[in-house]
Amino acid sequence: MAQTSTRTTYAAAGVNLAAADDAEGRIGPIVRRTYGPRVLAAHGGFAGLFRLDYDERLFARNYRDPVLVSCTDGVGSKVLLAATAGRFDTIGFDLVAMSVNDMLCCGAEPLFFLDYLAVHKLTPPMVEALVDSVARACEEAGCALLGGETAEMPDLYKRGHFDLAGFAVGVVERGRMIESRNVRPGDDLIGLPSTGLHSNGYALARKLLLEDAALPLFEKQRSLNEPLIDALLRPTRIYVKPVLHALRRYAGKPRITGMAHITGSGLPGNVPRLLPPDCDAVLRRGSWPVPPIFGLLERHGIEEQELYDVFNMGIGFVLATRAASTAAVIRALKSAGQPAMVIGRVRKGSGQVEIR
Repeated sequence: MAQTSTRTTYAAAGVNLAAADDAEGRIGPIVRRTYGPRVLAAHGGFAGLFRLDYDERLFARNYRDPVLVSCTDGVGSKVLLAATAGRFDTIGFDLVAMSVNDMLCCGAEPLFFLDYLAVHKLTPPMVEALVDSVARACEEAGCALLGGETAEMPDLYKRGHFDLAGFAVGVVERGRMIESRNVRPGDDLIGLPSTGLHSNGYALARKLLLEDAALPLFEKQRSLNEPLIDALLRPTRIYVKPVLHALRRYAGKPRITGMAHITGSGLPGNVPRLLPPDCDAVLRRGSWPVPPIFGLLERHGIEEQELYDVFNMGIGFVLATRAASTAAVIRALKSAGQPAMVIGRVRKGSGQVEIR
């Protein structure tokens, strides 16, 4: 008696190759928008190729002693809100911002970015929206979206769930690196406003506002003057272009001495990273605007100290400057479209932050 063979296909295992091909076709034109003259490889190759422009008249900037800088990060549980709302057109900004803002702290300009998207089921329009948001963020940061990967894994992710990760490479002249050893007592601290929560503290925000308080996501909150979902999904601000503008404007003078990206652990956890061991930072409450989302969190049970320990509290990036140069640096930032204000000062100490 002949045996009957049963053939199992990739599609039967939950992976749709036709959808992958469709998504790939949609992504190509989006990615190519971010290409500049330093990108050599066409989209779809096995690897991306990028020229480090040394001694080339073709390029606007050349490097004499380049140091490569790399960063990687994700978006955290903010992706759960994007999935719940079915909004995928901003989350890529958070992904890119987390890495390029980090590398900016040493004075580096981002060169290229790679993304990784993992999904339960590959839906080409969703993938297109996600990658388009990553590409727009790369354009905002002035870097190329050089490559990426999309993985369909129904056994690993719940229906409707996805995750994002990213990797960035940048470059800085060794002699122009921003290092904490350059910061000294008497330096001013300039704060650059955040757009809200950015991409940190969402496990706490979701538990407090959505689970404990059961606030409706899509109804307008009077204290926010917008639906809660809009405030929670507002993308992370990318500080690259205005800060690089200020750095290049005063390249020959040590006017900007230190920088910090305010992410998880807030101002108390991140400002010390720009300080040398013998300095403290004193920040002044009330010297910067605090977005209303933080007031909503406080009203629903988070103590003020916990807010500062977890969230950025309205400041997404901090620069240390020589006091005599502070006004000039603020003017340079504002000329590039970036609001900025003095929020504190550096004094002798032991690497601590005091918020008065």
